[in-house]
Amino acid sequence: MKKIEAVIKPFKLDEVKEALQEIGVQGLSVVEVKGFGRQKGHTELYRGAEYVVDFLPKVKIEVVLPDDQADAAIEAIVEAAKTDKIGDGKIFVSSVEQAIRIRTGETGEDAL
Repeated sequence: MKKIEAVIKPFKLDEVKEALQEIGVQGLSVVEVKGFGRQKGHTELYRGAEYVVDFLPKVKIEVVLPDDQADAAIEAIVEAAKTDKIGDGKIFVSSVEQAIRIRTGETGEDAL
């Protein structure tokens, strides 16, 4: 099993969710996050004072799926989240050793 974490621009969330559903991904988690990479934030003016906004709003999507779905999910996220501008985000993939569905006690891929 693989865990895919994708940090994307918030306005791309619906497109990414739909792209994942189209390839058969059944569940995902979404967290609002703030961060910066190469974008490095920007400066804004508030009541005549300039200040730096270091952390930009992003959305982190987390999904755990069988190994054979991982490549399709990554491709779907890239296609749906891409704007070709700086700050499009990142995708991280890691292995998951175990998954357990609390309600039924199912384990492994059956728990997904």
